[in-house]
Amino acid sequence: MYIFRALVKWGWCPILITALAAAGFICEWPAEAIVTALVIILVIGLVVAALGAREKELERLSLQLRQLAGYFNRRFMSDSSLSIFAIIEGLFKVDEPKLWEWARACDMSRRVINTWCGSFVSRVESDIRTRRFDIYLHTYLNELWLVNSHYHEYITQFCEIGERVEIPREIRDQYNRFVVEYNAFVQDFRDNISELKKVAGTEIEPPSVQFARELPEIKGVL
Repeated sequence: MYIFRALVKWGWCPILITALAAAGFICEWPAEAIVTALVIILVIGLVVAALGAREKELERLSLQLRQLAGYFNRRFMSDSSLSIFAIIEGLFKVDEPKLWEWARACDMSRRVINTWCGSFVSRVESDIRTRRFDIYLHTYLNELWLVNSHYHEYITQFCEIGERVEIPREIRDQYNRFVVEYNAFVQDFRDNISELKKVAGTEIEPPSVQFARELPEIKGVL
């Protein structure tokens, strides 16, 4: 049954061309009419094949986007030790009340972004089953870009603090481990955007997904 469906889906064009050519030869149809009909069928077949190939590529990129969204939510959000918000909590160990105020504000933002990201991943998981890739792919690409952009702002702010203030070595090391894995995600996200631009087009440019900076070693840090 699978072979039959595949034959109907991909083999109809050459089968129809062969049958038409044979019928034209047997019935002695004018050569011009046969050639015209064959060319039309061939063009239709090429268009259908191109649309099918585009659909397969959109499906692949959609699945890749779903994996990226799920990975981001699992590794960098919620209660993950690699969440930038979990790292920010370590600032309560630093004897600097102004940093505590900022960390508390970040904790409030953490709840909002966690809820947003969790809802986003649920919608991606649900909608991808509809296979309506053209409808939602651009929307969810833009949303993942937006979630990550907000998230990156906290990374940048923490890095700026780490460059000015002596923070405990374990927090600094935890952040740098986070940077390595986060930057791998960024590279995969950039690749996904680059591939999508070739197939469906998008206004998002890969460099707009920014890498995180590591914190340099500072002498005297505990």
